[in-house]
Amino acid sequence: MSVEHQPRQVNGPRAYDSSRRREQSRQTHNALLDAAQARFIEQGYTATTIESISADAEVSAATIYKSYGGKSGVVRALCERALGGVGPVRAEQRSDALQTSEANARKVIEGWGKLSTEVAPRIVPLLLLLRDAAEGDPAAAALYSELDAGRHARMRQNARYLVDGGHSRQGISLSEATDVLWTYSSPELFDLLVRRRHWSLRRYSQFIVQAITNALL
Repeated sequence: MSVEHQPRQVNGPRAYDSSRRREQSRQTHNALLDAAQARFIEQGYTATTIESISADAEVSAATIYKSYGGKSGVVRALCERALGGVGPVRAEQRSDALQTSEANARKVIEGWGKLSTEVAPRIVPLLLLLRDAAEGDPAAAALYSELDAGRHARMRQNARYLVDGGHSRQGISLSEATDVLWTYSSPELFDLLVRRRHWSLRRYSQFIVQAITNALL
């Protein structure tokens, strides 16, 4: 009696799991940015080269140029990372969520103050680095101007919440509220009080919260 052979089952190709590759890419990206930031802070913008960053990060200079386009592109990536703050949800998203979920404007301003203690220590050194390099480097000047304009636009959005929501004091215009928030979020203020006068982050946060509240509410 013959035995009927069943067709051999052939497994299809495994679905490609890219999660491990994405995680490796993220780690490489962050390691490179860590090396770049250390080099920029130690030597300044002008003296830092892509070659020195590549040596520190053990990544080819060609890869850095391809990924970031040059020094200003590396700093742009550093600033993007710094502005996100800490944790999986970016700081600006948490600020937006606070404005939609909290009816008390004073609590929202306190939330802004708390976020500033998270973001400012990370972004201010980079902004000051670009500001100091801007006079002699067009790419640094352009990036600094872009980031400053972005901060102003962000503060205008926050000011609109206060003014259009009826939270601000009567007579406060959107332009004035924007300028107040832009001033109290400036890298220069953080530099003066925290980096040079050695205020604690808690004291700095309390100061800007009280100043904004007094000026606008």
